[in-house]
Amino acid sequence: MRVFRHYLSASALTLFLFESSVMMVALLAIMQVFAVSDLSGRAETADAQQAPIVAITLAGALAVSVIMYSVGLYERWYLRDVRHFLQRLVVCIVICSPILIIDFEYTTSPPFKGPAASALFYVLLLTIVFACVAGARFASIMAARFMIAPHRVLVVGVGKLASEIERLVATQLDADARIVGFLPMRETEPQVAPSAVLAGTDSLLETARFLGAREIVVALDDRRGVPVEPLLEARMEGITITSYLSFWERQTRRVNLAALEPSWLIYSDGFRIGTLTNRCLKRIFDFGVSLAMLVLTLPVLLLTALAIRLEGPGPIFYRQERVGLNGSTFTIFKFRTMRVDAERNGIPQWAALRDPRITRIGNFLRLTRIDELPQIFNVLKGEMSFVGPRPERPFFVESLNRDIPYYSERHRVRPGITGWAQINYPYGASIEDARGKLSYDLYYIKNFSILFDFLILLATVQAVLWKQGAR
Repeated sequence: MRVFRHYLSASALTLFLFESSVMMVALLAIMQVFAVSDLSGRAETADAQQAPIVAITLAGALAVSVIMYSVGLYERWYLRDVRHFLQRLVVCIVICSPILIIDFEYTTSPPFKGPAASALFYVLLLTIVFACVAGARFASIMAARFMIAPHRVLVVGVGKLASEIERLVATQLDADARIVGFLPMRETEPQVAPSAVLAGTDSLLETARFLGAREIVVALDDRRGVPVEPLLEARMEGITITSYLSFWERQTRRVNLAALEPSWLIYSDGFRIGTLTNRCLKRIFDFGVSLAMLVLTLPVLLLTALAIRLEGPGPIFYRQERVGLNGSTFTIFKFRTMRVDAERNGIPQWAALRDPRITRIGNFLRLTRIDELPQIFNVLKGEMSFVGPRPERPFFVESLNRDIPYYSERHRVRPGITGWAQINYPYGASIEDARGKLSYDLYYIKNFSILFDFLILLATVQAVLWKQGAR
């Protein structure tokens, strides 16, 4: 399902809405038991207080749902992973406890104040949260298994690209698509499972009808002379026709660089981040989020500066030249996490796993991403965005531009503190890592929206909590 240009798993989105609705109804029901009971004899006063209490309760339930998303409870690969689900649910309950306490303070009347009543209410709320989530998860699994039919896809082609689609769908834990067959066109040597290759005696439309396919994916290795008439006939019958690159983008939320063509970049929709409206909205979003983060993290900034100073001699902040918008350079600010003589020979180096140059405080700062916080000042100055591709050093950019096609396209937007590549790909420390991260960066640039930025910002929470991609 595509929402504001970003592909979302239909099952995950449905689960989010279902759980949020169940939680809101449950919290409203318990609120009716505990709230405004001392005003039962004064109907007008009770009605006057009922509206804000309902609003606070609903806002609390929505906040819990958003936090559940931010800790990864709606990631496709965690929907059926019980162990990871329970870990993240415990963390979610811990984070949500202050919200539930605030709900209690604002929605309960004096007869229910006190240690005993408070403890009962907290336990009841936590039980409701756990029961709603666990019940909704069980219901969604049963619905997906017995009631919801998978999206049936017919693939045209049996060569290399078709085999990549076969492997992709087979390895996805929560694939919304089901391959019903591979129809040969020109390839003589199938590279897909022989049992999945269709005879091809009927027309493309008749084959799609017989198999109940709702979508046809064109995955021909030789894209010259693609059969237009059969595809047009199927399209006129309401069957979706999708290219290999678009199908891969939708299923993986990234761009396949190995098969990327300039024509696909030119003719596919998207790449609207440079419009005046989007530039203004993104700047407002960046400025607002950065200002709020600066206020919230000010104590952390001060304590970190003090810790670096106490650990030993050297500057607190680390300044380094990075490549930004349209290839221009700027000075990035970070907390220093390495020794002062980390690059004594003057040659830039990738950060390695368990890098010996990293200080003791620096190791903690990198794992928690606290070392990135000074970049808030770069965002406020307009040199960076809060969400975007990570800026690299000119030395690395020069070589990566030569070795990786389309690498320079990531400089069409301002670099970011966090981004789609940062939360989906491990720390980049090689050319191959840079190529992998570029596939996510191009997806972000192509499908930009303010909602997408907000979702990335929320997903960054789990990257910090579970130290994903830190080095």
